[in-house]
Amino acid sequence: MKLLRTTALSTLLMLSASGFAQQLASRPMVIVDEADTMRREPPPHGAIGSSTAYRISDAVPGRTMEFRKRILHPGSAIGLHRIAHDEVYYVISGTGAVSSGGVTQPVRTGVAAYLFDGETVGIRQAGDDPLVLIIAYPIPR
Repeated sequence: MKLLRTTALSTLLMLSASGFAQQLASRPMVIVDEADTMRREPPPHGAIGSSTAYRISDAVPGRTMEFRKRILHPGSAIGLHRIAHDEVYYVISGTGAVSSGGVTQPVRTGVAAYLFDGETVGIRQAGDDPLVLIIAYPIPR
């Protein structure tokens, strides 16, 4: 009986220590106000036109993914480029055309384009209004 209590106590202490270690290793959330990350810059991959970039995830230490908002102003585009990860373009507002693997499709508010590792991709603004996007992808490790 004493051995059983000692083993149970040892197990309980190990579980408690494990939980304590997990608490110490956990990281609090990071809150980022997009206004603090805004900058005007040419769009990436060709500098076609003008854009407003919100490099939201840049403020997060130890991050494993990129999460960005980009506004492509009329006539602007993220030029064709090969990606080494899956990537998502999600349209917040406006219209555009996304290309991947030699195929181009129209996109509009509420549409997501899931783009695959190894493809050549790009997106351009179309219409009168700016194209507002969320762009997310993992950081290569």
